[in-house]
Formats: sequence, C-alpha cells, structure tokens
Amino acid sequence: MAAGNEYHIPKVVLSSSVGQRSMPVLGFGTAADSLNVLKTAVLEAIKLGYRHFDTAFFYGNEQVLGEAIAEALKLGLVCSRDELFVTSKLWCSDAHPHLVIPALQKSLGNLKLEYLDLYLVHWPVSAKPEKWEFPIKEEDAMPMNFKSVWEAMEECQRLGLTKSIGVSNFSCKKLDSVLSFATVPPSVNQVEMNPMWQQKKLIEFCKAKNIIVTAYSPLGAKGTSWATNNVMDNQVLKDIAMARGKTVAQVCLRWVYEQGATLVPRSYNKERLKQNLDIFDWQLTEDDLHKISQIRQKKLVVGVFHASDPKVLEDLWDGEL
Repeated sequence: MAAGNEYHIPKVVLSSSVGQRSMPVLGFGTAADSLNVLKTAVLEAIKLGYRHFDTAFFYGNEQVLGEAIAEALKLGLVCSRDELFVTSKLWCSDAHPHLVIPALQKSLGNLKLEYLDLYLVHWPVSAKPEKWEFPIKEEDAMPMNFKSVWEAMEECQRLGLTKSIGVSNFSCKKLDSVLSFATVPPSVNQVEMNPMWQQKKLIEFCKAKNIIVTAYSPLGAKGTSWATNNVMDNQVLKDIAMARGKTVAQVCLRWVYEQGATLVPRSYNKERLKQNLDIFDWQLTEDDLHKISQIRQKKLVVGVFHASDPKVLEDLWDGEL
C-alpha cells in the first residue's frame, strides 16, 4: 500500500484462481459516462489506497483506465502491476465460444496489460456478433451456450490471460448450470445488491458454493441510465446514518460488507471516495440490521434488453425478480 496510507482494505482469496489470487473487498467501479474525469479519479483513488478497479469492454473506458494505471506506475504510486486487481467483462455480442479469447485480448490491448485479475461473463445472454447496443434489441438477443462459452473462459485462464474467471448477473439456477460442467468453477458472481435489493437467496447459494458475490450499484443507481435515488433517499437508512454519525452511503456499503459480499461502488468525487473507505472499523447493530431487512425490495436493473414479453425477463432471472 502507498506510503502514509491510513486505509486498510481487507481482501478475500478467490477460489479457482491462479496462485490463490486475493481481491480487495472494496473496489472502484467505472461504469459511467464521465471519461474526461476517470483518469484523474483513478489516480486519486490509488493515492487513497484503492487497488481494485472494475471495468468492462462495453463501458468504453478500458483505454482510459489503462492510461491511469500506466501513469500510476510511472509516478510510483504503486510499485508494480501486481499490486493492482483489474476486472473486466465479456460483452454479450462476444459471448460466443470462438470470440471469447479475442475479446479478452482486445480488452488487454485497451488496458495495455498482460493479464487481468478477473474476467467475467457480463450477462447470461448472447447477442449477434458486432451488435453493441444497450439495451440489446430483442431480435439481436440469443440464448447463450453456457457450456461452450464457459469452456472458452477456462481456456483464457489456462493461457494466463486472466488469473480468475467468473460471471455477472447470473441467477442461482444459471450458476448451478455452469457448476454442473465447469472444470474451473466461477470465482465471482457480480450482481446488483444494496439494501433495496438484498439478494438473500443468492448470497446463501454462493456462500455454499464458495463463490464470492460482488455488489454493483451498492448505493442504488443514481447517475446511470436507469437513474433513481431510491436507496440514498430511504428514510430507514437516513435514520440509521444519523444515529451512527455516518453517511447513508457508508451505511449501505457497511451493510453489503456485513453480508459477506465485496463491492464496487462508483464515485469520481475525492471526498466520497475517502468516505467509502471508512467502513471497516465500526459495525451496524442488530437493530439496524433488522430494520434494513424490513425494507421493501425493488430491483433496479431488470434486464439487458427491451423485452415485450414478461416471460423473457422471467427466464433471464429464473423467477428471482
């Protein structure tokens, strides 16, 4: 960790990773439109002690993140690439067996890195090759051949292009399907998780299978294309934050951490980046946890495509909506 750094971010060891790779439980999420401030924010985050950076080919920011990492190394903010943990994701249009390795190589080229620490299947859906829209048009969406795509992901790990492999937005049923044939089980399932979408069933399933859950949108989805302030405006969370002398964001992040999940909140604001780190030396009370468990549940990220037929979403989430 950088000299003089006051923050210590715990780590978890990923199962099925090469060399028992460990992942910082708190990372820096980069899913946003602000490319012009990303590089500065990443450098600030590294100075504060962040070491895990989460991106995706579809975010369109791998190149900027790569530039920031190169600059951090040049400035001596980190001693070596090995101190950083970088995650990227396979987009739906590349989720075909013959396109997986080229897609990862493309991401590595953008990032100017020799390997990733973690590579995730972004969604449990394929799309026609070369189709980059979000949401995916219904006519471009295709069922994924989980077995052959996962075999290609395993090959990425064998080739040393990534230290670990995992998935994102997978239901318990879809995870079970992958586990039934995987030689290398997924290390991580990255999903929407916050006090308003608590993922209790999935958390229990993943714990039993030794899969780490990583929470995206742990503070809700303010500033995204599905923008809502539902989480940050929740009165229960505001009351707990006031009683604890913490921010609502800190209460949310601490809650996710106490559920045994890791998290990648997105913030480009230096003060909030600092606040997000300040969640490891205090605890929520039993009463706080009980109150949070009673919050009405509502999923914000319902799909990767516009679906006119409700059954399409039902099939995507396997009834876990």
